[in-house]
Amino acid sequence: MDASLLLARALTPEPMRPGWADALRMSRSVLPHRRLLTLDERLEHAAARPVIIPEMIVCDRGKAFISDNFRAACRSLEITFQPCHPRSPAEKPHIERTLESVATMFCQFLPGYLGRTAEHRGRRAEDEPLWSMQEIQEFLDEWIIAKWQTRRHDGLRDPGTPGRTFSPNEKYARLIESAGYVPLALSGDDYVELLPATWRAVNSYGIKINHRIYDCTDLGPLRRQPSGITLKRNLWEVHRDPYDASWIWVRSHWDGNGWLPVPWKHLGSVPQPFGDLAWDHAAADLRRSGLPDPTEAEIAQAVSSLLVRAAQGPDHGSKARTPRPSQRDLRVAGRTRAAAQNPNLGPPRPEPAAAIEPDPDGQGEPGPQDEPVAKVIPLGVFDPFKEADTRW
Repeated sequence: MDASLLLARALTPEPMRPGWADALRMSRSVLPHRRLLTLDERLEHAAARPVIIPEMIVCDRGKAFISDNFRAACRSLEITFQPCHPRSPAEKPHIERTLESVATMFCQFLPGYLGRTAEHRGRRAEDEPLWSMQEIQEFLDEWIIAKWQTRRHDGLRDPGTPGRTFSPNEKYARLIESAGYVPLALSGDDYVELLPATWRAVNSYGIKINHRIYDCTDLGPLRRQPSGITLKRNLWEVHRDPYDASWIWVRSHWDGNGWLPVPWKHLGSVPQPFGDLAWDHAAADLRRSGLPDPTEAEIAQAVSSLLVRAAQGPDHGSKARTPRPSQRDLRVAGRTRAAAQNPNLGPPRPEPAAAIEPDPDGQGEPGPQDEPVAKVIPLGVFDPFKEADTRW
């Protein structure tokens, strides 16, 4: 899913974020901001990063790129997918050079940088204060706009002016004169299309995915009904976010309403969103503790306890301390917290519907509370021993 959402970010403008310098705006760069603004209003508050809609994507045979999800994302966006031959890095040398340039120009200045090999590693790098993955991602996004897009290098030259080098933004400004610009607005349904798909049956209790049950009243017409897609054994197409197990989306092709959001049955039992990584980790811990087949509620409670325990950290001042979280617990909690805070991962989550107050008067507004409230008399607790001694 990360590769699909990275593709979606390339198709949409990068908005300015709090704390960024005003010089990073697209209106202050060499990009033709005024001309593009007449075609795409989203560029008004955008950063100086070009919007690129590729016609072909050339990639290696990594599992993230040759997956069915990424291929489906390319098909939905009408992009040609072209994988390279196995063990042929020379077919995409600019990508290999880009990774090396990012490592030498950005990553090596971060604390805890390990280098290419052991001889390039500093002493006691593991003891340095480290940034979280979410903070490093924010630094990288700002560095790409401030440095990478404005750096001139030999890889970008023009046959008309061979003695001059260009920056990526300058080259984009020249090429857009001949290629043009067509804005592509991605809606919430388009982001749901980019999520991984699975095929499930809609049972009387709902939809079951990875021992989690999803159900809502809108699934009523679909329960125990065939989808009509015989190639998938009449199952229903379900898209889900691996970083947020709170919701799933069912394609409702019967009535043409698009995607139907379905919440998790135990949505209110966990204080923060979590993904499949935390769920599988908690389920494995329960099985190792002697529960061969833990229930859905037990795993949800274990996930909540894991996130709370890892967030508190070890208490060095107390003698009766709770067991210190393992490195695996801290890693899972850190990735779950980073995914929950990252606005670039996952589609917009649907808000729960507000409860509608009953209107006894039928006026559309609640009536005045003038009548006094009667005294509440609590019921007594039934005691069978006192009842047995009572003589009638």
